[in-house]
Amino acid sequence: MSTTAIPELGYMLLAVGLILVVASVTGYVLKRKFSPDGGNDAIENLNARIRAWWAMVALLGIAFLAGKTGVVVLFALLSFAALREFATLTNTTRADHRVLLAAFFVVLPVQYYLVWAERYGIYSIFIPVYAFLFLPILAVLRGDVDDFLVRIAETQWGLMICVFCASHVPALLSLDIPGYDGRNILLIVFLIFVVQMSDVLQYVCGKLLGRHRIAPRLSPSKTVEGFVGGVASATLIGALLSWMTPFSMLEAGLLAFAIALMGFFGGLVMSAIKRDRGVKDWGYLIEGHGGFIDRLDSVVFAAPIFFHLVRFWWSTS
Repeated sequence: MSTTAIPELGYMLLAVGLILVVASVTGYVLKRKFSPDGGNDAIENLNARIRAWWAMVALLGIAFLAGKTGVVVLFALLSFAALREFATLTNTTRADHRVLLAAFFVVLPVQYYLVWAERYGIYSIFIPVYAFLFLPILAVLRGDVDDFLVRIAETQWGLMICVFCASHVPALLSLDIPGYDGRNILLIVFLIFVVQMSDVLQYVCGKLLGRHRIAPRLSPSKTVEGFVGGVASATLIGALLSWMTPFSMLEAGLLAFAIALMGFFGGLVMSAIKRDRGVKDWGYLIEGHGGFIDRLDSVVFAAPIFFHLVRFWWSTS
């Protein structure tokens, strides 16, 4: 699949680049005026996030230009990094080494190979059926029964979130939508842009208007005002992006609403896990953002729902 002949992709990359240029200039001005010595944590964090966004957009742009293989490889690597972060917060022991090796070096690559080969009949059940049955068998052969159920459940959950759900992003390329041939990469752009704009606008609306916290114990920064403003804004943005999708404006808005809603609850669920383990972020590899899961949590919850809605209503495959 060649993506270089899709003008909408170029327009979107250009638009995102312009947004980042404006954000970078704004961050530079704020730093010069309010934090010349680097003492304002909020402004320093903002500029760190903007720099990280440049890197992430560049990676996505390169993967998009490389076509299906590039996108599948990128998300396979992201899944590997996310699963590694997840595993560091679980109760795994030496007895689970075989299970972890199988998860990282058998289940993960097989799942993404099946996605690349567009074998929907098997990649849609490979992890929730075969991996979920095979991994406990592999673990029980070691004979260590201490916290057996907890250890296995944590590994299965890590695979479900970090690999199975995340793999539904590149799986969008396999959908056969009449009149939309060779343009499925735009579905990924639509999904990621709506999710990330929803996250950003929830944060901005919460800072400007937030008064009532939704779940203070899980995420003190999430407010009712931020949630309503972010989801409503993302829904409107999704509707305005209908020109790059096979959907009408109303359909694009409804799908964007579903994406934003699932992204919000995905962030809340992953925050609950972090609070349970007593950590603020899943990792420290993405400057200003935390870990890979901190950046992917909304996407991985929204991706399977978006994939199946599009597959059921628009795809013939």
